[in-house]
Amino acid sequence: MKIKPPMTMMDFFRKSEGTWFSQRSVHHFDAAADESGESNLIIQIMEKDHPKIQEICEKQAVNPALAVGGAIFMWQTTLDAQDKEPNPNYAAILVDIPDRHNPQSGKFLRNQGYVEGIPVIGRYNFATDGVLTIDTEYEKNQGQERCWFITDDF
Repeated sequence: MKIKPPMTMMDFFRKSEGTWFSQRSVHHFDAAADESGESNLIIQIMEKDHPKIQEICEKQAVNPALAVGGAIFMWQTTLDAQDKEPNPNYAAILVDIPDRHNPQSGKFLRNQGYVEGIPVIGRYNFATDGVLTIDTEYEKNQGQERCWFITDDF
C-alpha cells in the first residue's frame, strides 16, 4: 500500500506524534568524539496559540503571527524508561514558519540546538517524493538531516 507522505512541516509533526524508537549517529570532524545510541523519541504537537511558540518567536525576533504551530521533541536515554517522565534537559521545541508562497519549505525556530545548546533557526524543504531535508547552521557547526516515512508507522 502506497502512503501519502506529509508535505508540510505541520503534517510531518502530526504524522510523527507519539513515541518512536530512535537510533542515532553523529559524526564530528573536529576533536569531539562521535556519538551514537538508542533512545525513545517522544513528539507532542503544539498549536500556534501555545504560549511557548510566542516566547520562542519573540526571543528570536520573529513575528509570532508567522508561526503555524510546532512540536516538542523529548528523548528518553534508556529504552526501558517507559514509565518515567522524559528528562527536560533532553528536549527541544520546534516552531514552524513556512514560506508564504510554498508551504513545502520554510524555516523552523528551535529553542535549543542539539549540537550547541543555543537557540537556532533551521531551513527545511520537502522534495516531491516526501523526503524532508533539514539544514541547520550553528555557531561552530552545520547539520543536515533527512527524514521520510517508508510506511505510515516507520
